[in-house]
Amino acid sequence: MKNNLRRELAAIERMTVGELQQRHEEVFGERARSRHKQYLVRRIAWRLQADAEGGLSERARRRAEELANIADVRVTPPRSGSANGPTRPAGKTAAPTPLSDRRIPPVGATIVRPYKGQTLTVTVLANGFEHQGQRYASLSAVAKAVTGSHLSGFRFFGLEGKP
Repeated sequence: MKNNLRRELAAIERMTVGELQQRHEEVFGERARSRHKQYLVRRIAWRLQADAEGGLSERARRRAEELANIADVRVTPPRSGSANGPTRPAGKTAAPTPLSDRRIPPVGATIVRPYKGQTLTVTVLANGFEHQGQRYASLSAVAKAVTGSHLSGFRFFGLEGKP
């Protein structure tokens, strides 16, 4: 590797994220979508080395084009409904349905666990769980209501790893 390239690689390691984004734009001719410093450093270093020492062979480029269909690659997930069906708003996760996790007993089943001298009883519903007349979206929510601490509901009720 040439000394110029080594110095340049060492310099990009010391750059701030803003400087790396500017350098990315110079090197790639497009604005960087990421603010992840290590990613930007590695991406810029790769391009600098490829330019200095030669990139992929023509045969490798052709094979990569055969394997990759750019239309199938997404940088970010879609924000609204897609052809595959409706999506939830970003940041919201649905409670697992009894059919989605094999550890959850069938709808109508009761999960019983002794805890601090009392017997906890949780009923499995089609869209969540019921404990002492209250509905919960997950077993973890039930465990938190009982103990006051965030716990794995599967572990707390002894369902962890059981199909």
